[in-house]
Amino acid sequence: MVTACHVAVAETGTIVLDHDAADQGPRALTLVPDYHLVVVRADQVVAGVPDAVAALVGVRTQTWISGPSATSDIELERVEGVHGPRTLEVVITR
Repeated sequence: MVTACHVAVAETGTIVLDHDAADQGPRALTLVPDYHLVVVRADQVVAGVPDAVAALVGVRTQTWISGPSATSDIELERVEGVHGPRTLEVVITR
């Protein structure tokens, strides 16, 4: 899956999707692909989480992604991508 984003946080590497925007995909679809590529414009990158929260005022449907989800099975083996993509790649453009 390839999407844009509403804002990206430099400090944490977090990507925030606004699901009311057509270029950021339906929420259900962005949580299930094995691979997710996010295209970020340089002017969408903010320094920290407080800046991202300020940029999201009025945005109702959001998904914050800070990397693949992970859990451990009954044998304590780590499994990634349980509740989201196993691979998240980000491309920053001008």
